[in-house]
Amino acid sequence: MRPRLLVLLSALLFSTAGAAIKACGLTAWQVIAARCALGVLVLLALLPETRARWRASTLAIGAVYALQMILFVSATKLTSAANAIFLQSTAPLYLLVLGPWVLHEPVRRRDVLVMAALGIGLATILVGEVPQTEIAANPGLGNAFAATTGLLWALTVTGIRWTARSTAGAGTALVAGNVIACLACLPLALPIRGATPADWDMVVFLGVVQVGLAYVCLCVGMRDVPALETSLLMLIEPVLNPVWTWLVHGERVGGASLAGGAIVLAATAARAVADARRAPVAPPHRAEVDR
Repeated sequence: MRPRLLVLLSALLFSTAGAAIKACGLTAWQVIAARCALGVLVLLALLPETRARWRASTLAIGAVYALQMILFVSATKLTSAANAIFLQSTAPLYLLVLGPWVLHEPVRRRDVLVMAALGIGLATILVGEVPQTEIAANPGLGNAFAATTGLLWALTVTGIRWTARSTAGAGTALVAGNVIACLACLPLALPIRGATPADWDMVVFLGVVQVGLAYVCLCVGMRDVPALETSLLMLIEPVLNPVWTWLVHGERVGGASLAGGAIVLAATAARAVADARRAPVAPPHRAEVDR
């Protein structure tokens, strides 16, 4: 159970992003710079594989991942937490398109159905109305940023699979992305004025716990948890993200966002199950045959 609990814990920690980002009074640039700097320190300290040497591909993947993080934090500041996380969760739609093109993975009939469902979910979320509030200052722009994060996350995952297809490759890309995001946002983050102790508490939580420890738990747990279980456990993140934001800030989820998010999550879960069923089964270990 320990590896599964680690994956579950990582999903729970990731899911707090919306509530914590909205609770921090610092600008998006300041949150990103501080959050990424602290996250890098945790990853390097606790995951030895993240200290591997960078390659040109590491920098390229890291740059895409950095842009994804910047847009996600900005989207969370501008629109509802539900829309930000649900739109980011449409990444499988783009993965199904990128797979045949970049990774030469075949497209099956069930993949087309999943793509259609994800497209419907994406459209349903985007047509819904998000009221402008103090913690959702520009819903239209935030939705555009969030929708782009889905594509950028798909590109990040595709790049990792294309280059390394290993935890080490993912770890170095994560570190590179956080470093690039921090350096890119730092000039816009300074000087920091008027920050309260509560703001700094949120920044430390976001960097050390919500990013650093969450990725450590995920990387360690994934070593012994099948891909299907990992995918399904990680669906807890987009489910709980708007829940925490509602409990902390009273931000409600609109009907269109809820319906579209449900479609996206259901399609993602269905694809994970289908992928697991069609995956080749490894032959049993000799000791298991003898028994």
